[in-house]
Amino acid sequence: MEILLLIILIAGAWFWLDTISKREAAIYYGQTLAQRCQLQLLDETVACVKISLGRDAKGHAQFKREYVFELSANGSERMQCSLTLLGKQLPSWDIPPYLQPVQ
Repeated sequence: MEILLLIILIAGAWFWLDTISKREAAIYYGQTLAQRCQLQLLDETVACVKISLGRDAKGHAQFKREYVFELSANGSERMQCSLTLLGKQLPSWDIPPYLQPVQ
C-alpha cells in the first residue's frame, strides 16, 4: 500500500511539473503568434481548458493540451484565441479574423 501511494505521489508531482513547463511553452507560443500577427497578448497569460491524450506523428502517446488566450489589435477589443499543444509541439492554433488598426 505504501509503495502504491509513493508511486501515485511521484506521478502526480511529475504531471504537475510537466503541466507547468507546457504552460510556459504555451505562453511563449501565444506571444510569438501575437508578434507575428502584430497583436498584443493581453494579460500575458494562457488558460488550459482541456487535457486529453493524443498521438504525435510517430504514433507515440502524448498529452494534448488546449489553451485559450486573448489578443488585441488596439488594446481595447479582446479576441478569444486558442492553441493546442501535443507534447511540446504546436500542431494547431486559431486567431479569428480582425481589422488592422489604421495608422
